[in-house]
Amino acid sequence: MSYFDGRVVAVTGAGAGVGRQLAIQLARQGASLSLIDRDQHALNQTISLIGTQSGAIRMSVVDVSDRDAMHACAAETFDASGSIDAVFNNAGVLYTGDVLDAEFDDFAHVMRVNFWGVVNGSKAFLPFIFRSNEGNIVNVSSAFGLMSAPGYSAYNAAKFAVRGFTESLRQEMLILHPQVKVSCVFPGGIKTSIARTARMAAPIDRQAVIESFEHSIARTEPEKAAQVILRGAKQGRPRILVGTDARIIDALTRISGSGYQRLIPATNRANRS
Repeated sequence: MSYFDGRVVAVTGAGAGVGRQLAIQLARQGASLSLIDRDQHALNQTISLIGTQSGAIRMSVVDVSDRDAMHACAAETFDASGSIDAVFNNAGVLYTGDVLDAEFDDFAHVMRVNFWGVVNGSKAFLPFIFRSNEGNIVNVSSAFGLMSAPGYSAYNAAKFAVRGFTESLRQEMLILHPQVKVSCVFPGGIKTSIARTARMAAPIDRQAVIESFEHSIARTEPEKAAQVILRGAKQGRPRILVGTDARIIDALTRISGSGYQRLIPATNRANRS
């Protein structure tokens, strides 16, 4: 019997990418699912790919930044299933742009989805997960929650915030509810459509960013990422590093401290010369 067999698991951002693969693999392991995404068509595609290999599946068309809707979704999932054992707060968006070029609305949008979406999902589902004999909260940060990069200040800010929130929550659960495992996920470049759907500041060459991401940065398949995340969640690991690039970034920041903040600009200047 797999770890998730017979458990009720919620997944945000389940309509594409890693969220979709989490849903598919959880279904294969016998989980009953509450799948959450703002795009109903994408959710329908995920459910079609799952087919009949799962327990019960509940679909919710919800924007994770909508606090009231997330709380309602969690309550409705509990009412329908009788329990909730885990939530994977995976939904996220990308934004590229220097601080001087970025609009305040873009900063706010990234924080609403990437940070507040995680907070909303955690707080909405946590009261029900308390009741599980063995619960999980898995929040997705990024390798850019370990290391900042020029041109990604909004994204970095949100992902560092997810890391801080999750590490604090983990300590609270170790004190108050040790049956609840809390993990923070740090993916490197994953082969998803996130760059194609990203917002970008006006001066950015959109096509160049997409090509750079898809050809040079995104190296890990979503299927592999989901496998790593599920294995880490089962083990209750505090940090789940996804991809060789994430492991390198983790090692670099541990070794160099703030030194990487000089290394990246120097490399960037060298590439331009």
